[in-house]
Amino acid sequence: MGKNAAAVLRDLVRPWDVAIHSTSGLAEGVIEISDADDRRRRDKNHELLRRKPGLHAVPVGDRGQSIGLTPWKLLHTLGRANVLARQGAGRGLAEHWASLKYCQALDGNHARFMTLSGEGRNPIRHYKAVQSGELGIGFALALAHEVLGRRYPGHSLSVIDAEIALRAGWTLTGKEDSVHRASKRPHFFLEVWKPGAPSKVVLVVCKGTHGKPAQVHSQLSTAAVHVEAVHVGRPGGTPAMVFGTEIPGNDPITIHLLEADGDGTLHLPAGTGEADLDDPPEDRAVVPGIDLAWGSGEEPRMVSGYHIRPEDHGWFRRVLAHADAAGLMAFTGGGEPTARYLSKRQGKRHYDLYTHAGTGIVQDIAYSVHGMDFVGTDHVFRLNGTRVEAFSGIARDLFTDLAAGRVEEYRRKAHDLRSEWPAEQWDTKWNGPVSLNQDGSVMAIRVLR
Repeated sequence: MGKNAAAVLRDLVRPWDVAIHSTSGLAEGVIEISDADDRRRRDKNHELLRRKPGLHAVPVGDRGQSIGLTPWKLLHTLGRANVLARQGAGRGLAEHWASLKYCQALDGNHARFMTLSGEGRNPIRHYKAVQSGELGIGFALALAHEVLGRRYPGHSLSVIDAEIALRAGWTLTGKEDSVHRASKRPHFFLEVWKPGAPSKVVLVVCKGTHGKPAQVHSQLSTAAVHVEAVHVGRPGGTPAMVFGTEIPGNDPITIHLLEADGDGTLHLPAGTGEADLDDPPEDRAVVPGIDLAWGSGEEPRMVSGYHIRPEDHGWFRRVLAHADAAGLMAFTGGGEPTARYLSKRQGKRHYDLYTHAGTGIVQDIAYSVHGMDFVGTDHVFRLNGTRVEAFSGIARDLFTDLAAGRVEEYRRKAHDLRSEWPAEQWDTKWNGPVSLNQDGSVMAIRVLR
């Protein structure tokens, strides 16, 4: 018989350590897998895959030996990342609330390291490939926040679905053939930013497996193909991070990580002025393809992929900011506020179907968490037979700015508040787990009264 709901909620805020593996040996193992794949392709006269060169270990000072996480913080990270995902028939909140199926999937061992629980190891409850892929996103992005937070203190970090952002400029799918369209692309853009300064873009691919470390090597080799598909500025100069989370049946979970160096800064051409983030970015019809000789004066060398050139940096900064805003609004359950930040190609029609009540006469739902007001939406479901309520939203003042289209003001306020959100993950008055992100979003859960 499973735990009662109250015990499950308490377990959601128990902190566990997650081991981090990022070594020269890992990088060498990935190179060996990539070289073996190249040999097989040559033997079959198949085209070789282009992989991000120079993947190497992340210095321990930028990551530590492990990262401390609670299951609830992990699920918040996963929910925020997936809220605009275009997987299957699900859209919007259907993707976000799917993270709740892992409420009982994680536990820890006597050494304080996170593992799968008995529930998480149950193949009837969790399809393994889906579980490792989805949890891999949460673990990877949690560690990415840690690494980039150490490297860029005083900056904010936004996680943007790469497909949503790229669709503003490129047709990614369709019947028409394009020799330069890349089918393997980064999963996320991480935007490191602060008001009044140019953004920096880091490409990220998140993978996960229930297999052995050798499987992680294979996944990271494939991830190197994904991150090579997008170049920002001068070709070859875009930073990237590739993650492979090993989720064994009984042993501790381990996050494997490699990175490639680069600048990735969205510098604006001289004399163009700052990009107005309140201005909606227009859809563009950019022809796919990257000229690896771009800027060198040599003959063009076109390969498949997507090139964000310096003259497009201002436009792409607005694309990222609006996709970030769309994700935040979708996290609150907003239809119209989400749609205003997306173009038709980015899936605007999926959110135009209904209007968030918060923009009309009354709000959908508002709660106080840690003494602060949040606007959002809730989801009620049964946890081991007990009805529980999950709430996701954003701080009221920040919601008001985004609902009115004030992206610049939202970012200024959110950046100023980033260090003021309480870290405590249990709110006694709410009577349940709560997670607050620096972007102003909240996810909370409690037994329904």
